[in-house]
Amino acid sequence: MEDKYVIGIDLGGTKISGAIADFNGHIISKYTLPTKAQEGEHAVLDRIISVVEKIIEESKVEKEKIISIGIGSPGPLDPREGKIITTPNLPFKDFNIVKPLMDRFNMPVFLDNDANVAAIGEYTFGAGKGTNNMVFITVSTGIGGGAVLNGKIYRGNTYNALEIGHMTLKKDGPLCNCGNYGCAEALASGTAIGKGAIRELERNSNSSLENYEKITSYEVFEEAKKGDKVALNVLNRALSYLGICVANVITSFDPEMVIIGGGVSKGGHMVFEKVNEVVKERCFEAMYNSVRIVPAALGTDAGVKGAVALAIMESQ
Repeated sequence: MEDKYVIGIDLGGTKISGAIADFNGHIISKYTLPTKAQEGEHAVLDRIISVVEKIIEESKVEKEKIISIGIGSPGPLDPREGKIITTPNLPFKDFNIVKPLMDRFNMPVFLDNDANVAAIGEYTFGAGKGTNNMVFITVSTGIGGGAVLNGKIYRGNTYNALEIGHMTLKKDGPLCNCGNYGCAEALASGTAIGKGAIRELERNSNSSLENYEKITSYEVFEEAKKGDKVALNVLNRALSYLGICVANVITSFDPEMVIIGGGVSKGGHMVFEKVNEVVKERCFEAMYNSVRIVPAALGTDAGVKGAVALAIMESQ
């Protein structure tokens, strides 16, 4: 849409990032403030308003040319009502974040969870551009996902579809933060990789991982690249479970593409080789041959570009 703009807000536990962009995703201005969640929900809302006002001011774009605002937030939330229900790192409790922003800026405001927003961003501007059916999976502290099916974001009956991290992969597996056992998140996330390495060190001290005071997935990948057997075993197990998770998603949705983002995806070929190997073993041949499993493309701008893409998608 020529000469029209949207605003994207990436609302996180530590920072609020905002950008104004055109319909090609070109960012005109961008601004970030610390969230300061400890100050409460109204203080955070005020900081979101400050971010929006700042990017409008710096962009020099006439307000009449800005047609909507998109917000990506951790969930659970209710996009239909514009409410953030509750989330561990933000102070909101059944808080309608959409209405005060609509009232303040006199334009439509769209809210969605951060995994859906990332999926929309990759579909519109990133690795998924040109596809019609794609699934995005983020693998970092936890595991989340979003899907674009037949060109539309798929949210499900309660708007909580694709909680991929809480797919059960091992019925008697480790306890997950959600209270279930054997979830993908408890077996294949960055957190799970770090915990797995610590458990292995308690049984087997013959590893270069002993040299670290703190062990996260980053250290495990670093030592695995050097050939450390404990690190390699931990990664092989976790990435095998990630491969099963991806295979289940492909079997369920038959997408053209699965995009993997988040910190664990930075493990590069080690991650994608293992995931492809497992998917090939577990999926129908026709499905495996027709899907591409690729890294996310938007990098550090994923959250804010996704929020921009949400605003564009919902405005059309």
